Amino acid sequence: MDADRLARIDRHFARYVDDGRLAGWQAVVTRRGKIVHVGSFGQRDAEAGLPVAPDTLWRIYSMTKPITSVAAMILVEEGLLELTDPISRFIPEFGATRVFVKGSGLKPVTEPATEPIRLWHLLTHTAGLTYGFHHAHPVDEIYRRAGYEWGVPHGTDLASACAAWAGFPLVFQPGTEWNYSVSVDVLGRVVEVASGQSLDQFFAERIFGPLGMTETTFGTPAEDVERLAALYSPDPETGRFARNDLMGSAALREPTCLSGGGGLVSSAADYHRFTQMLLRGGELDGERVLGDRTVAYMAQNHLPGGADLEEIGRPLFAESPMNGMGFGLGFSVVQDAAAVKNLCSPGEFAWGGAASTAFWVDPVEDLTAMFFTQLLPSSTHPIRSQLRTLVYQAVL
Repeated sequence: MDADRLARIDRHFARYVDDGRLAGWQAVVTRRGKIVHVGSFGQRDAEAGLPVAPDTLWRIYSMTKPITSVAAMILVEEGLLELTDPISRFIPEFGATRVFVKGSGLKPVTEPATEPIRLWHLLTHTAGLTYGFHHAHPVDEIYRRAGYEWGVPHGTDLASACAAWAGFPLVFQPGTEWNYSVSVDVLGRVVEVASGQSLDQFFAERIFGPLGMTETTFGTPAEDVERLAALYSPDPETGRFARNDLMGSAALREPTCLSGGGGLVSSAADYHRFTQMLLRGGELDGERVLGDRTVAYMAQNHLPGGADLEEIGRPLFAESPMNGMGFGLGFSVVQDAAAVKNLCSPGEFAWGGAASTAFWVDPVEDLTAMFFTQLLPSSTHPIRSQLRTLVYQAVL
């Protein structure tokens, strides 16, 4: 790694703070198991004048999904789950799912599902579930009308949310298309039922404890609230960051619904340990979370027919480019680096969060990268593609 070239990361993203696009950020790059670059700039709370610090806490939103996926694969390794299991074995409400055919959100016409939703469908977002915030399909409207847009109705727990989602029509027949969705939240409930533990307990005992991830939690403990970065969204007129406490305040309390799809708060140091475990094939500092064959299997493209997201995915919001990108068991996976049109390696696996956080693991270059900030939505700026270029141009 070229240190002078790595410094371009800081110079580039400092401009985001200088012109008001971001309040602050933190970036970490590793190569061959060693940290080669740590950069930060700006403020974690602009209104309070608090700078980004090494121990700043971030809402990682959908970067929770790979952790939930690892949890499910732990249970697969133990024989408690199989990838082909119908999820109705664990959540009976999914035993009679129906699929949207035509009509509107108010008057949907449906047909029975020809294939049950299976565990691998949840891991790959091919179950036919959706998100209310997509605003792209009548079923999205059904989710919103029931209170499931960016979260769940007040007081709803995970079991109740899954029961509600099971009663909504699917967007397509399971296993036929890709649609970013609540499927990993449902996966979290499967983990609970199969393990006999709540999701937070399972994470703590099987992942966070062994990996020494002491700062990753659902919600923020009261003693750590000052370390939590404020959440921002772009002002529609100026494009500058504007505080979004309406959504940001949710991370200040312990949630009633443990969202395996987007509920965790974490630090750069903690998530670094998670990415190093993945890079090392499931082990870190003598603690093995998964077998190395399992991690390699998760990082293969599992989309039907070996398709990429452009071929099989619905053209809407996702935490990833679509061309040349497959999807594994919990991550996007680079299939065709040239088609991605961004410096990257075949086999690199990654994901990001709604507040513009991101990570990737590159087994070819023995490299990981992470970026943390708090700007919602992540589609606002091309942070991830720019970070990839800035990291890879420094690899010599």
